Amino acid sequence: MGVCIACASVGLLIAGTGVVRTQDLGGCRFDILGAGTVAKVVDGRSFVLEDGREVRIAGIEIPSPPAPAGAAAKAALEAILLGRPVELRGPGLTADRYGRTVAFVEHAGRAVAVDMLALGQARVGAQVGETACAVELLSRERVARAAKLGLWGEPYYEVIEAGNGSQLRAARGHFTVVEGKVLSVRESGGTIYLNFGRRWSEALTVTISKRQERIFSGAGVSPKRLENRAVRVRGWIEERNGPRIEAIRPEQIEVAGLN
Repeated sequence: MGVCIACASVGLLIAGTGVVRTQDLGGCRFDILGAGTVAKVVDGRSFVLEDGREVRIAGIEIPSPPAPAGAAAKAALEAILLGRPVELRGPGLTADRYGRTVAFVEHAGRAVAVDMLALGQARVGAQVGETACAVELLSRERVARAAKLGLWGEPYYEVIEAGNGSQLRAARGHFTVVEGKVLSVRESGGTIYLNFGRRWSEALTVTISKRQERIFSGAGVSPKRLENRAVRVRGWIEERNGPRIEAIRPEQIEVAGLN
């Protein structure tokens, strides 16, 4: 009989000191927007309640099945939530383009997104929505990454160096975490460009709309002050005369002391 490694890891997390309770979450504490019992887990961040509502957990990205890491993420979420009552929380009810409710989810005083990050079964998403919450989630991810837990133990999900053209091209169309030193910051046509290399066709470029600059600066990530700074960026890599990530939220960019 096979052993569910993800399920065993969840058991250790709940039984040990890794339990993350609501009162420990600081910026990730939100009002209750709804509740229900989980009838089915769709993947590592989505589930269906008994009343038929489909919910997507806010703040995280997971590998897509049928990749082994995607299957492990689904198994982990099933071990945490299947058949159990949950609370849907957030600053307000939102839905994605597929009609799924997007919310932070809690069960038995635990924040599910944080549990998934702590297990290494998820990465912090590109849009958390609240800076204080993003800081909390990123701190949980860093611990799992340093310990090479879950997906962080697989070379495919390693953080990519911003000047590695071959790896960046291979990650095109995928959610990716990239780090490196910003070589220059330029502005043109209402867009701010963070350039990580002299050859745009090889190194990463991050774009930020000039209209969003105030939001980034207010979160302590002033784009024009990032030159010569080491940063870590997350998002979907596109090919536009070279690898590019569009940053629309400040939580996509972590500034130095990388670890």
